[in-house]
Amino acid sequence: MYQANVLTEGILPSIAIRGIAPFPHTDLRIEVGRNVSKKALLEAEKNYDSHLLLLIQENPMHDTPTKSNVLNHGVIARIGIKIKLPNGNYKVKFDPIVRAELLQFQQTEPFFVTRFKTMPTVQDDIDQELALVRMLAKQVLDNGKSLLKNPKASLEAIQNGVSSDKLCDVVANSLKIAETQKFKYVETASLNQRLTYLLEDIEKEKYMTQIENQINMTVKKNIDENQKEYYLREKMKAIQEELGDKAKRESDIEELKDKIIAKKMPPHIEEKALYELSRYQTLPASSGESGVIRTYLDFIIELPWHEVSIDETDISKAEDALDSTHFGLEKVKERIIEYLAVKILTGKNPQTILCLVGPPGVGKTSLAQSIAKALGRNFVKQSLGGVKDESEIRGHRRTYLGALPGRIMQGMKKAKVVNPVFLLDEIDKLGFDYKGDPSAALLEVLDPEQNAKFSDHYLEEQYDLSQVLFIATANYLGNIPAPLRDRMEIIELSSYTEIEKLNIAKEHLIDKQLETHGLTTDKFQINDDAVMEMIRSYTREAGVRQLDRLFGSLIRKSIKIILGDKKDKVMITAENLNDFLGKPRFSNTKAEKDDQVGVVTGLAYTQFGGDTLPVEVTYYKGKGNLVLTGKLGDVMKESAQAALSYVKSNADKLGIDISIFHENDIHIHVPEGAVPKDGPSAGVTITTAIVSALTNKKVDHFLGMTGEITLRGRVLPIGGLKEKSIAAHRSGLKTIMIPFDNKKDLEDIPQDVKDHLEIIPVETIDEIITRALK
Repeated sequence: MYQANVLTEGILPSIAIRGIAPFPHTDLRIEVGRNVSKKALLEAEKNYDSHLLLLIQENPMHDTPTKSNVLNHGVIARIGIKIKLPNGNYKVKFDPIVRAELLQFQQTEPFFVTRFKTMPTVQDDIDQELALVRMLAKQVLDNGKSLLKNPKASLEAIQNGVSSDKLCDVVANSLKIAETQKFKYVETASLNQRLTYLLEDIEKEKYMTQIENQINMTVKKNIDENQKEYYLREKMKAIQEELGDKAKRESDIEELKDKIIAKKMPPHIEEKALYELSRYQTLPASSGESGVIRTYLDFIIELPWHEVSIDETDISKAEDALDSTHFGLEKVKERIIEYLAVKILTGKNPQTILCLVGPPGVGKTSLAQSIAKALGRNFVKQSLGGVKDESEIRGHRRTYLGALPGRIMQGMKKAKVVNPVFLLDEIDKLGFDYKGDPSAALLEVLDPEQNAKFSDHYLEEQYDLSQVLFIATANYLGNIPAPLRDRMEIIELSSYTEIEKLNIAKEHLIDKQLETHGLTTDKFQINDDAVMEMIRSYTREAGVRQLDRLFGSLIRKSIKIILGDKKDKVMITAENLNDFLGKPRFSNTKAEKDDQVGVVTGLAYTQFGGDTLPVEVTYYKGKGNLVLTGKLGDVMKESAQAALSYVKSNADKLGIDISIFHENDIHIHVPEGAVPKDGPSAGVTITTAIVSALTNKKVDHFLGMTGEITLRGRVLPIGGLKEKSIAAHRSGLKTIMIPFDNKKDLEDIPQDVKDHLEIIPVETIDEIITRALK
């Protein structure tokens, strides 16, 4: 049988306990849950007569005990009672026996086994020990209730005349100090030293308790004084009301009542407002709810209920207003004029929700402002980018602290009329989280059949939005939820051509920047060649924002020259443009410089407009694998698989040795590798590149193509033809090949693009391969 209490040195399974200092002569109850500890527990019961060594983990935050995070001293203990809990852990009562010093870790897996030697208590000076014990007993008797967690156990130990060693351990275990400060009692063998530590800790704790009592007395005194002050202030308010302040409040209530009646609200709204006013009248001015009701009444009074702006009735004036602010955009302008014509004819507001979709910088937001100007209506804007809480749209219920109306009602308050042009900017940037989906709340706002009875949580009553002309803007139609998109009339604004950008610059951008910087046209001039060079070599965008910024930079540099070099005027031409803007940022053409094998230029459509997309294909010795790189999406990966399958199945017709596919790996790469790419229009491009690589025939570098391919070689239609055509023209391509079914979209392509670009509709991939390969 294992006799731990008689050994001076030995080995035992060990358990590291967290945040607790174990003491001999006491009992210790803990929950054992770590696997390494449970295994040690079972080993102790099986082979060591339920004896084990309790190690002390220095930092309780470490989940896994290691040699480095346990102290060098512990306590040998015997397992008293062990109960298995429903969660698989054990609730264990240990009986600590004697202190021990750790000598060596015999093993750490699957549980700790430690070599130790026991540390019997050392009694140095008996007289000193007696004096220290008497002092300790006096402290326990006098201050036990405030200093000890369990004063009863310590008092019983004194009354029963237990040994000095046991008394010291019992009191130390119960002392109200941090467990980390008790570790020194486990590590110290000298009894007198432990008694000295104990008396020092008791004195420190008494001192801290005294300070805490003083702080508590000060806090209590301050609270009493605050309560007294509150009582006096309330009494003073009552006196002031008796002296005349009550009359002032009554006057304020009468004024609110007059405003409510004068506003001529709908009957149910007026009834609600008067009810809230009666509640406001009965509440004391100091009440928190009084302020909430007052804010609500002020909001209702400021909302428009019947105020309207008079629409422009002359269609030609409206057309002139739109033309003065925007160049081109004929379809959009036509739709606005149609809206105005229907209103003039019927005398009613057409219930329509317009959504302007296009790349950044093409003038969606400014066009909405121009629409308001053309119609003669008030304009209000709410940006929805980043909104992810439904309460931002519908408002908060007034039961919540800091409740606010939704953005729709706040916008109507700013508009001051019931028929403004209301811009919902960046509707495709709406988010959603656990607080709700704001796009779902917008369904009621943007549904012409429902928005006459829009419900805002803050307002608590229905509000008529049917006379509002809602205009939404978005960069990418695919990000708008389908139910929301179904309620709007989509008007797409595409990329500007170079000619359109030139006209926009001459008619709008230059004059705006000159006015902003305080310069006149007689001191700053720029010719058309310089503007065109800026468009081609210094910008690569769908809209004109970067072009606008470049004009601002030119004008600032010109002002510096005029003031610094004392010049009368600055003339910018294509020849001296580099002196102002530095070297060109983009090459005039993005087309390949010469014909290459396995490189084909495709056409892509992004949310920022059209772009060219080169596809590269090569092959090398392998096992017939297909390698795809360039951060391709699932649709493009499937297009590549379909393209390869077509080439394999038509290898004889295309003059390709079928063994190439078995003995080589084919690698398809779409630069740039860091830019994500996806979409159903790269099939013909990939097919042509594969055929070019495998037949070693070069591809015309001035030729671009777009379209999806079927396994039978038929070319399927695509979207975004206008943007792709503009990108092809901008990139220096001379010919593009498009699906035959897209012939109907040719009328959307600007005439100056069609004048410089040969567009060939094709029905099968064979037509493309025949034309593209040299």
